[in-house]
Order: sequence, then structure tokens, then C-alpha cells
Amino acid sequence: MAGTTSAAIDQDVLTGKVQDMYRAVARTPAQEFHFETGRALAERLGYPPEDLDRIPPGAIESFAGVGWFFDLADLQAGEAVLDLGSGSGMDAFFAALRVGPTGRVAGIDMTDAQLEKAERLREEHGIDHVAFRAGRIEQLPFPDAVFDAVISNGVINLTPDKEAVFAEAARVLRPGGRLAIADIVTEEALTEAIVSNVDLWASCIGGAPRREVYERAITAAGLRVEHVRPNRYEFLSEQARNASEQYGVRSVSVLARKP
Repeated sequence: MAGTTSAAIDQDVLTGKVQDMYRAVARTPAQEFHFETGRALAERLGYPPEDLDRIPPGAIESFAGVGWFFDLADLQAGEAVLDLGSGSGMDAFFAALRVGPTGRVAGIDMTDAQLEKAERLREEHGIDHVAFRAGRIEQLPFPDAVFDAVISNGVINLTPDKEAVFAEAARVLRPGGRLAIADIVTEEALTEAIVSNVDLWASCIGGAPRREVYERAITAAGLRVEHVRPNRYEFLSEQARNASEQYGVRSVSVLARKP
């Protein structure tokens, strides 16, 4: 589907840039990025403070999500959940609170430092029903129809091949399973200069598709979009804010279901 995959960007360069940036988010989360990180961001997006108190602080400090979607996900005890681009583990650990010890949560990420931090925190806090794996969200290392819910927060915009991500999410979902995500979309198509800027891609702007294109990619994967809503999210840097204002770059949360 045209509009969600860019030929203007060198994918190897982009992968390296994304890994470099999110390696820094894992190791030095207090430094300045185009985007906010940490607990204050999570609470403003809607994460309940009492639940954050039950999550490893090291995961929260490296949180770089763009929205709140767990009410849409409606996770239940005993369910199996997959977190696409799990980072240092905050959303995976949050999901673990919802599904309880009879459920299971898998996180997949391509950045070594994020995986190392998430696994260390999992071990230190004894969270046995969460597991993290290295991999790409466009090629999931899981069998068909094994998850009740797939979640993701501010990650899918980072990949050029969004159709493959949604197709893989649909593949691993059980019938009736939910895709509950927060991501960055635009109201207007971005210019070639923005799309070909790896810094803006890695900052969740350059790869953001128009909202209607994003939703069509979800439905093309065989999922039914049930709900889309805006999030209270703002970029930090002047460059990112300018792009956001000019092209209507926004965070949205989406709920879709596999028939």
C-alpha cells in the first residue's frame, strides 16, 4: 500500500540510527532527545501512578511511549500478550500486572541495550511471566494465532514497512484478538526532505504516515479498526515541534480486532 513504505530512506542507515538513539534511551535516559522520557510523561499520558509504583523504576526512566492504550486493550487475567518494540520493558511489565501470573507477556526489540536492561530488570524483580526476545517486528519469531493481544507504543512509525508489521500482528493474533497501540501519524503528507531525514525518522516523525493511510494498512492486514483517539503528546525539540505544527503530526491510540 503506497504511503507507508519509503524508498527515500536507506533502511540500514535508519536501523543503525534508531538503535543508536534507543540505546541512549536505555543507558542515559536523562539526556535530551527530540521526545520526552520517564515517569512524568507516563503519568501525563494516562498511566495510573499506583500501577507505575509496581513497575521497576529502571523501566519507567527509559519509557519513551507516545500514548495510553491499555484501557482499549482490556487485558484479562491469563491472557497472552506481545509487545512490539518493548524497549526497556515498561509496557511489558505493565501488561504483566493486568494478565497476572497465569498469563504471559512477550516483548520483542532490536536494540541490544534495551533488551539487556529489560532482561536485567525482569530478573532482579522476579517477573517470571515476562520474556524478552531479540528480533524485528516485521518478522516475528512466533507461531500463528498464539496471542490474545498485541500492543505497541510509538514504535511502528519507526519501520519503513508498516504493512509487514500489521500483517505479522494479525498472523500471531488468535481469532477475536486485539491490536492496541499508540503511534504517530500525520494530517498532511510529509515532504521528501523530512521523510529522508534519518534523525527525524528515529525521533518518530519522519516515518509517520497520514492517519488514513495508517488505518488502511491495518485493515489490509485483515484487522477491523474499532476505535481511534488522540493522545496528549508533544515533541520537545524545535525541529520536531515545527514539523508537528506544519504537517499535523499527532499521537493516536488505536484498537483493532482480528475477526
